[in-house]
Amino acid sequence: MRELHTLSVKTLTSLLQTKEVSAVEVATRFLARMGGNPHNAFLDIDSEVTLAQARASDAKLADGTAGPLEGVPVAHKDVFVTRDFATTAGSKILSGYRSPFDATVVQRLRSAGMVTLGKLNCDEFAMGSANENSAYGPVQNPWDAARVPGGSSGGSAAAVAAGLAPAATGTDTGGSIRQPASFCGITGIKPTYGRASRYGMIAYASSLDQAGPMARSAEDCALLLSAMCGSDLDRDSTSLDMPTEDFTASLNNTLDGLRIGIPKEFFGEGLAPDVRAAVDAALREYEKLGAKLVPISLPRTELSIPVYYIIAPAEASSNLSRFDGVKFGHRAKDYTDLVDMYKKTRAEGFGNEVKRRIMTGAYVLSHGYYDAYYLQAQKIRRMIADDFQQAFQQCDVIAGPVAPSVAWKFGDNANDPVADYLADIFTLPASLAGLPGMSVPAGFGAGGMPVGLQLIGNYFKEAQLLNAAHRLQQATDFHLRKPEGI
Repeated sequence: MRELHTLSVKTLTSLLQTKEVSAVEVATRFLARMGGNPHNAFLDIDSEVTLAQARASDAKLADGTAGPLEGVPVAHKDVFVTRDFATTAGSKILSGYRSPFDATVVQRLRSAGMVTLGKLNCDEFAMGSANENSAYGPVQNPWDAARVPGGSSGGSAAAVAAGLAPAATGTDTGGSIRQPASFCGITGIKPTYGRASRYGMIAYASSLDQAGPMARSAEDCALLLSAMCGSDLDRDSTSLDMPTEDFTASLNNTLDGLRIGIPKEFFGEGLAPDVRAAVDAALREYEKLGAKLVPISLPRTELSIPVYYIIAPAEASSNLSRFDGVKFGHRAKDYTDLVDMYKKTRAEGFGNEVKRRIMTGAYVLSHGYYDAYYLQAQKIRRMIADDFQQAFQQCDVIAGPVAPSVAWKFGDNANDPVADYLADIFTLPASLAGLPGMSVPAGFGAGGMPVGLQLIGNYFKEAQLLNAAHRLQQATDFHLRKPEGI
């Protein structure tokens, strides 16, 4: 009972299916660990809802109608709307909001049998690289409470790393699954854009946002991703019309002859020596496993930062216009007319980073600047996608660091938002191209902090990425290491 929180999704599934433990026992153990909200990872917990779901899972396990993940706990990033838990997107403007429906991702994992533990803290509206932008306080990195967990899915990464949940959902717009997974020493994957439905996922930048799983291992991520993905065209027009796929089927395929592309732009000035050492060691492991390293170029890597921070804020300025205090969420108390109510509600409800991005987005879309900024950014975005396609003619998978450094200390970038933006340089290109990407634990750097290896695949090649990650994890134990006291 005491050790249940250290077990993988795969192991928990096996124990539940063979009835060696019950779903209620598992849920009770995790709820006990969540008491006092360690690391400020959770924003909403309701033990009665969780235990009711666990009892329903035990009934299905007993009568033979169990789903593939029946009784396994999961926690959701607070940008997925849920009927049974409040949804705030980490913002004051949605304080206490209750959705009348579940997001498709939430519904699909529940249909697979997973038991919901609660909602996880995140940067406000998923805007941030450190989880310092949440209206409900920052999340602490379980490896060092003085350091950031990464963002925006910092609560998800911290919860898994700290043994508060065996798995969690996250969203990745510019690196928000991969970077916190790297900083907290867990595994996370962003699938091809459109693989997972965006229905019920509070929008930040609609052409970039994508849901994905976060867990300790690639095998666990494959189990969750298999349940999460699938066409949802009736509710999300950007959903891909593709059948569901079992991403666990090819986990153990050989890596003999796999061509791993090494982009020179990912290993230049600005990459911390400790991160490079860990990534290089992981690449040497791949060579031992039969893979071949191939030098490649992604020449527009540096342009991904200005392109992203034009396109994403532009889309955000449109998406966030719905938060006006009229139909839901926070409303200012004192105002003179409708326009005054809009102004005061949004001024009170949004945090500084959200306001900054809304204003940036409104500027680049304004008359006289649309052609100079937004239109040019979209053209370069296409060129970045073309760079990847040229690279994939020479290789099967692309590998490199997730971030230029390990997790930094709270406040280090407080007065310099651009420093946070620069930390996304290696994750942004794949997001702009809509490609699948993941972070795999690859060792430790300065201060004993985790380092993640980034793997990027071509469109719809999630199974190949998970195979490469799984084989590395069979050869190393970095994904099994836990912060002290876990």
